[in-house]
Amino acid sequence: MKRAGFSLIELLVALVILAVLAAQAMPVYQQHIVRTRRSEAQSALLRLMMQQERFHTQNNTYVAFSATNTASEARHFSWWSGAHPQRSAYEIEGKACAGELIAECVQIVATPGTAQVDAQYHDRDCGVLTLTSTGLRLASGPASGCWP
Repeated sequence: MKRAGFSLIELLVALVILAVLAAQAMPVYQQHIVRTRRSEAQSALLRLMMQQERFHTQNNTYVAFSATNTASEARHFSWWSGAHPQRSAYEIEGKACAGELIAECVQIVATPGTAQVDAQYHDRDCGVLTLTSTGLRLASGPASGCWP
């Protein structure tokens, strides 16, 4: 007599194999998401720095901006890293470099997972990303090589 279909044991073995493969793939996928969103933030920082340099060329000063800044010049600078604030992983702020005036030096800081953006996002490797008008690229996390 021929049987049609699979036995319960065969289905359970296939399910266990699938679960093991999924358990191995999930951390790799999550790391890929973190690297992609970090790259998105770095791209936004570079774009905003170019915008700051254009503004500085025309007005001989940089602009401080943030999510709460309502100044007319500041509204031209996006304070989020992605296409929309709610879907962005990083909140971005432009402010004067430590110990300097905004007219002389600006630093653009991308902070991951704030209340203004996706609060569930965390970048434990690189943390807060910073780009200054002097070309300095910093990361607050323990990993090295956070900037290409």
